[in-house]
Amino acid sequence: MSDPIRVVLVDDHTLFRMGLSELLEQRGAIKVVGVTGKPEEARALLKEQQPDVLVMDLHMPPVDGLTLFRQLRQEGFTTPTLMLTVSNAEEDLANVLRAGARGYLLKDMEPDDVVDAIQRAARGETVVAPAMTMKLVKLLQNDQPAAASAASLLDLLTQREREILTHLAQGESNKVIARALDISHDTVKLHVRHILSKLNLTSRVEAAVFAVEHRLSNPPG
Repeated sequence: MSDPIRVVLVDDHTLFRMGLSELLEQRGAIKVVGVTGKPEEARALLKEQQPDVLVMDLHMPPVDGLTLFRQLRQEGFTTPTLMLTVSNAEEDLANVLRAGARGYLLKDMEPDDVVDAIQRAARGETVVAPAMTMKLVKLLQNDQPAAASAASLLDLLTQREREILTHLAQGESNKVIARALDISHDTVKLHVRHILSKLNLTSRVEAAVFAVEHRLSNPPG
């Protein structure tokens, strides 16, 4: 059995911080090794605990999460960091990812999606809240032109895989896709793995960008 993912939480809202910590601790694959509501204590926790993932609020007085994250990077801290926020602003998303954070999560996400995001970040993936996927697609489209071999790659997908890819482009979670297609959550996960493999992609985010670029972003209705 693999070791649990070690997480440090930094959030100035006590109730939310405690609730998230309790939620994560209930999952055997995650262990919360440090919690604080004070940005200035984050450094000490990172040095002491050497966590696998840092989950940090974006807006915290007196230092906002983005500023703190940039300071930590300048000081040599390389812990994969997920920003957790109520802001769905495209500008915040862009600033966070361009600063080098591993992901951007919203506080109204489903608990299972937050847990999944932490696990994926620990594996090296970039993750964003499902509701932010389309905004991320717009940001990335400017930098990632369509591959010349896209048509041949799409031919490798089954009809069901194409269908699921269109849902991924809408930023839908596996749970939502499973309900929409009346299939199991595990079946969706299997299809997503096959899609990423066939398209030579490494994350759902890249799959969403690929789908939008190649006009597969409207789920059949």
